Amino acid sequence: MRVPIAVRLFLMVSLSMLAIAVAGLALIRWRLAVPGSRSVATANSNSIAAVDEARLLDILRDTLASRYEQRGDWTFLPDEPAVRQRWLALAAMNPASRDRAWPTLGYRLALADARGHPLAGEAPSALLIALASIDRVRRPVIVDDRTVGYLTLAKPHDADDALVIAFLIQQQRNLALLATIAAALGVLAAAIVAGGFRRPIHALVRGARRLGSGRYDTRVNVHRRDELGELAHTFNQLAARLQESEHSRRQWVVDTSHELRTPLAVLRAQVEGMQDGVRPLTRESLGVLSVQLGSLGRLVEDLHALAGADLGERNYDMRTLDLRELVLDVWNGFAERFRSAGLAATATGFDVAVPAEGDGERVRQVLGNLLENAARYTERGGEVRLAGSVEGRVVRIVVDDSPPGVPAPLLERLGERFFRVDPSRSRAAGGAGLGLALSREIVAAHAGELAFAPSPLGGLRVTLTLPRKAE
Repeated sequence: MRVPIAVRLFLMVSLSMLAIAVAGLALIRWRLAVPGSRSVATANSNSIAAVDEARLLDILRDTLASRYEQRGDWTFLPDEPAVRQRWLALAAMNPASRDRAWPTLGYRLALADARGHPLAGEAPSALLIALASIDRVRRPVIVDDRTVGYLTLAKPHDADDALVIAFLIQQQRNLALLATIAAALGVLAAAIVAGGFRRPIHALVRGARRLGSGRYDTRVNVHRRDELGELAHTFNQLAARLQESEHSRRQWVVDTSHELRTPLAVLRAQVEGMQDGVRPLTRESLGVLSVQLGSLGRLVEDLHALAGADLGERNYDMRTLDLRELVLDVWNGFAERFRSAGLAATATGFDVAVPAEGDGERVRQVLGNLLENAARYTERGGEVRLAGSVEGRVVRIVVDDSPPGVPAPLLERLGERFFRVDPSRSRAAGGAGLGLALSREIVAAHAGELAFAPSPLGGLRVTLTLPRKAE
């Protein structure tokens, strides 16, 4: 059977308080029951006191028997219980003795009738006898060979503890009441503590169940400054992350279907036109189909690469390469592209070999994508600059272009899947918006970083940072 955590907490707190109480009582019992190393004089004093108490107990018993014989019953005792207590205490006094046990003797006596019903004095309860390790000396009151009552004396193990025993006996009812109140307060405190844990835990359980059912907008309202509060805060962060992931997943599906729809619609229109005889089956028409198929194929390849990156399927051929040679090779390959776009292109900073660890083809893909974006989106007559530098253990490759630029609020969104800046960097001039997203995945696989910022030339600055191989 599953026990709720609140119940377990309640039991733990209650048992802890009970253990403390038992330990305290056990200490009292040990103190009273084990006097420790006593001196010989103290031991003799205890022995003398015991003999005197026994003798006085017999004298008091005989006195009570005589009074009972005169009256024939216990009616000679005072009517009021409190007066009876004082009467029995006075009757037990021994003015001739100065022993410290005698002033407490009357408060350790109890008188009961033949059936055991209390008549006078205060008898220790069974619990007090067990806890305080009290011995009892019992003397029957006999009249005409008939037991008419019992006189009982509570004895400590040591005469020095007589006052403690007398106090415990006289205050046992009050102590029992205080113990009951303390236990009730302890139970209340345990219930409050358990309830304080129960509420946030139940809130977390309910939130986890809602989260498990797909309700990612779930949040728990727990305001605490302890570990449970930290757990609730972490839970809310997890829920927000799952909600964001679910939104991204749905947006991914929508954007993917949207991007696939355009080339498929063009292909369908071309094929239907050929079937209906509207468009002739010529090299030109087949060329249009080939272009659309190529666009569709590149889109599918990019989607496949991004899906593989999400699943951790990154198959890279990591080896030592010279970044200087690789970057300049890609840059020189874009010379004609820049000339046809009417752009001035300059490269600086690659004066010496720069060894690095990576997949050469993947790094070429990233650089090609960055330079293609610069050539595609920069206005005719503009400028593209490439600069490289080595800073400690990293290599920085910076690509700057001239206007149009990217609005500052949109810079942080560059690299998101299917994101395009509108209107200057639109669908008509660009691709599906997967190039930078795929580039970020490749750079991340190389333990690098891809950052975007406004360019001093008025356009966009892209900074590619890759780790340098130690020489």
